[in-house]
Amino acid sequence: MADAGTIQLKPRDYGLPMRPLTGPLAGHVVTAYRAGRDLDVQEALARRHEAYIDCLRLAGIRVPDTKLRLIEDAGAQRPFVVQSAVPEDVMLPRLVRQAGTQAAIGLLDRVATDVAEFWRRVAQRPERIGFHTPLDRFAMDEDGPIFLETFPPLISYNRDEVGQLIQRFADSGLIRGLGKVLPGRIRDIQNRWYTPAGSITTLIEGAFKLRPNDSDAITEWAERFASTRLEAPWRDEVIGHLTRAAQREGQVARRWPGLGGRDRPHA
Repeated sequence: MADAGTIQLKPRDYGLPMRPLTGPLAGHVVTAYRAGRDLDVQEALARRHEAYIDCLRLAGIRVPDTKLRLIEDAGAQRPFVVQSAVPEDVMLPRLVRQAGTQAAIGLLDRVATDVAEFWRRVAQRPERIGFHTPLDRFAMDEDGPIFLETFPPLISYNRDEVGQLIQRFADSGLIRGLGKVLPGRIRDIQNRWYTPAGSITTLIEGAFKLRPNDSDAITEWAERFASTRLEAPWRDEVIGHLTRAAQREGQVARRWPGLGGRDRPHA
C-alpha cells in the first residue's frame, strides 16, 4: 500500500481509503481503519461485517464484492476493508450534480425507494439493524443504486456498543476525545442510522447540499414521496423533519435578509 501506484481518496469519518493502480489490488478501494489490541472487539467486527453485507443483499441492496480482513500491524490488529471499485462517473453525487432538476429527483427517488424497501424487509428480523445512507456512499448504474458503506457494520450491536465503535474507529481526534468526556453525545450520532425516517432524511439533506438552488423542487418531491410511498409513522417523521427545516430556513431569512430561500439548502 506504500507503493507509488496507490492514490489516497477523499477521507471519510472512519478509515483511510486508498486506490491501488497496480498489483493484485488494482480495481479495488482499500480502506485501512485504526489498529488496536482489542482482538475480541475486532473479531466480532469481522463476523458482523460479513453478516451485515448478507443482510443488505437479502434486503435488496446491491453491494460490490466487499471483504473485511484483520492484518497484523506492529503487534496490533488492523482492519482493512477491500471493495471492488465502481467507476467514478457513476458515483451518485456526480450524477445528481450533473443532471437536470427532474432527472436528479428521479435519481433520488430510485435510491429512496430501495432504502424504504430495505426497512420493510428487515422489519421482522430479531437483530438490531441500522442503515446509514449518506448520498456520497451510493453509486448508480443501469441496474439501479449501489451501496458502498459497510463500516461500521450496523447489525447485532446495541446502542452502547455502537457508541463505543464510533469512538474507537473515528479518525477525528475531536470525536475520540469527546467520547471520553461526553459519551452520550457520541452515542447520539447513531440515532438516524437506526430508523427508516432517519435514513430517508439523510438522503434528503444530502440532496439539499448538492443542489441548494433546487431546494423547493426537492422539498416538493420529498413531501410527495413521504405522503404516497411511506407508511406511518415513517411518513409523519419525514414530513415533520421537512417542516422543521423550512421553519429554520424562514428564521434565517428573516434574521439575515438575502441568506434564505432558494440559494440556501434546508439542511
